[in-house]
Amino acid sequence: MTAKNPDVATTKDADAIYYKDATDLAALIRTKQLSSREVVQAHLDRVAAVNPKVNAIVTLLADEALKGADAADKAVKDGAELGPLHGVPFTIKDAIDTAGVLTQRGSRIFAGNIPSKDATVVTRFKAAGAIPLAKTNLPEFSAWQETDNVLTGLTRNPWNLDRTPGGSSGGESAAIAAGISPIGIGSDVAISVRGPAALTGIVGLKATHGRIPYTGHWPEVLNRYRHIGPMARSIRDIATAFSIMQGADGIDGLVVNAKNAAAAIEPVAGKPIRVGWLVEPGLGPVDREVASAVASAADLLKSFGCAVEAVRIPSFEHNNYFDTALVLYGAELGRYIPPFVGDRLADLHFIGKIYATLPPPPIADYLAAERQVDDLKSAFATYFQQYDVLLLPVIPFTAPPPGLEEYIVNGEKVPSTHMMRATVPFNLTGLPGLSVPFSFSSEGLPINVQLVSRWFDEATILRLGQLIESATDAHKRHPIL
Repeated sequence: MTAKNPDVATTKDADAIYYKDATDLAALIRTKQLSSREVVQAHLDRVAAVNPKVNAIVTLLADEALKGADAADKAVKDGAELGPLHGVPFTIKDAIDTAGVLTQRGSRIFAGNIPSKDATVVTRFKAAGAIPLAKTNLPEFSAWQETDNVLTGLTRNPWNLDRTPGGSSGGESAAIAAGISPIGIGSDVAISVRGPAALTGIVGLKATHGRIPYTGHWPEVLNRYRHIGPMARSIRDIATAFSIMQGADGIDGLVVNAKNAAAAIEPVAGKPIRVGWLVEPGLGPVDREVASAVASAADLLKSFGCAVEAVRIPSFEHNNYFDTALVLYGAELGRYIPPFVGDRLADLHFIGKIYATLPPPPIADYLAAERQVDDLKSAFATYFQQYDVLLLPVIPFTAPPPGLEEYIVNGEKVPSTHMMRATVPFNLTGLPGLSVPFSFSSEGLPINVQLVSRWFDEATILRLGQLIESATDAHKRHPIL
């Protein structure tokens, strides 16, 4: 496979229907400047043109989407009440249930699986007027940082076809970055919305745990740490999607707060937002260009009037929280997955085999990991007494080639799991995190920054994300395919 050098998309491509964000498309449909059928067809044409190169789409709903578009256009003509995403196509990670539509979870074990009900988040997108376009690729069981499996294959990064778009929502991130989809639904247990967003230069939100129902996602375990979240190319699309997705559904017992639940302590009106920023020490080696981007983002937020200073978080310096997560996640997945696999171990991808054969950790190790999570939550409760936001990398480097067991970062050899060093702590604590496009590396690969706020204060990081977006042009660039 020959890698493509990324560049700014041509004016024609930049103005194309398939590179408009969902908010813009909804407005154009509502005002009859575009029909929903035109919008859906433009994305179907884009699928045909670029999906053979990136392999982001695993199930295409072409006929159903066109029928949905015609119904949407009729509703506009009839003057019906329209939802915020009326007539706009969206894509869905293939771990999330879709009624009557293949949901194969990246595994031969679930080949041909067709759910009878939509996941709650899919139901809510449809109620907002959005039209399902396709299901997107993922690693087996949503359990890895890259997107590859033995059923639907390897997904490639549209910015460089020799690099990974990340995982586990890598099919979703690649589809959105490549103009296949304007907006979509992913999920995140360690990195899986924010990381793929960073590797492909789009926006991803992992909201506070308990904001968005997990109902209809597989695997059903790890729901204490897993988050379903929106992915798109603009902050305003993410804000719209978040407003649609959040709120109790009466099924997920971990989503019990009111839809408008606010942080216990919020930024003080009229006073600068207090931002602490962190690169090293505490996250292990970080690529110099990524570190520079975070420092530049800190300067940018300072120029907008934020009170910004470098911080150190001792808990990060003393612990690699991926190790903590592996004990907890492995204990649950290692007991949950084998009954589904039975005697079909040979049908699994290597990551599926790992979790299907993982021995249970000693109870002392499990309890110690639980204690580490409690201590980390306490550390952040203290941090957010002094600061409103933490700014840090999403991933310590830009998109690597797939399949590597280790990377070299600033001359230091690190395991591939180092990719999750700066993301997994916020799954363990349930804190909200936003992955925001900021710049590009010397290789032309996207660099995002991560904004984290206190529990139930997504409004603040969305606000700062919007400021970053308004002052940079990273979100305006698109890969040429």
